[in-house]
Amino acid sequence: MGAEGILVTGGAGYIGSHVVRQLGASGERVVTLDNLSRGFRDAVTYGPLVVGDTSDRELVRRVLREHSIGIVMHFAALTVVSESVADPLKYYSNNTAGTGTVLECCLAEGVDRFVFSSSAAVYGVPNGGIADEDTPTAPINPYGSSKLMSEWMLRDVSAASGLRHVALRYFNVGGSDPGGRIGQSTPQATLLTKVAAEHVVGKRPDVPIFGTDYPTPDGTGVRDYIHVEDVAAAHLAALAYLRAGRPSVTLNCGYGRGHSVREVLAAVGRAAGRPLVTREEARRPGDPPTLIARADRIRETLGWVPRYEGLDQLVRDALRWEHRLQAERPPI
Repeated sequence: MGAEGILVTGGAGYIGSHVVRQLGASGERVVTLDNLSRGFRDAVTYGPLVVGDTSDRELVRRVLREHSIGIVMHFAALTVVSESVADPLKYYSNNTAGTGTVLECCLAEGVDRFVFSSSAAVYGVPNGGIADEDTPTAPINPYGSSKLMSEWMLRDVSAASGLRHVALRYFNVGGSDPGGRIGQSTPQATLLTKVAAEHVVGKRPDVPIFGTDYPTPDGTGVRDYIHVEDVAAAHLAALAYLRAGRPSVTLNCGYGRGHSVREVLAAVGRAAGRPLVTREEARRPGDPPTLIARADRIRETLGWVPRYEGLDQLVRDALRWEHRLQAERPPI
């Protein structure tokens, strides 16, 4: 079958599909496993798509074996913080137990390298709102806890076996493929840039601002927004790192700069050529006031060089994709 295969779980979803596209474009042999509960068949631009669930041990083992998988990139997870607060067991079952099943299958089939999609939500509310990889982990919602528990499993499995891993703690991912081929299509999305872009094309009457009384310069939450293409590129850098035989590592995946909700909405307004209609709401449970990465370590460790650091670029790409979606999949 040639070069080792790379299995991308959740590869029909938002971030996973961008990684699949970059892997395929770089000549890798990639296989996607996705149950399509929140992903899209047409988002998988390279390699076969196996429709199924990561909880299905027999299926996962068969895919690893039949496609000669050497590396797993694990994205399959639920990611809505407010939903995790309302239904925590759903998140522990899907995210944490799902990761455990995939790891169990990897050990059984001799797959010894693993790239994990983690989250800055593991930090909770760090002192000063800035987190480096050594900042104590103290998640404040079940989504963050489900990711941290998965990291613990990875750590312990790696200590007890020959498996090596890279865990990437994403900050706030936004934007889409600048070529307009794929983007975020999730229904009832909660990511700010997606919600704002949907408002611009008429899918939403306004954009809610959850919390205007945070201890931040303009009272709204501050986040480190990172372009999805740069997040995807970090996974290819992690792949090269593991292939070089390097040890397991956990890294922040962000730019190290914060933007408030109002600053992001102003950027979307600039891209749209008009101001947005906003609606002020109470804070959402589980949202920290400020969360920004210290992101030097990922650059030093993986040699990762972001290409899309400007907020305006991220917003333009998100809006371009939303216009395309509106044309191709108009509301019913």
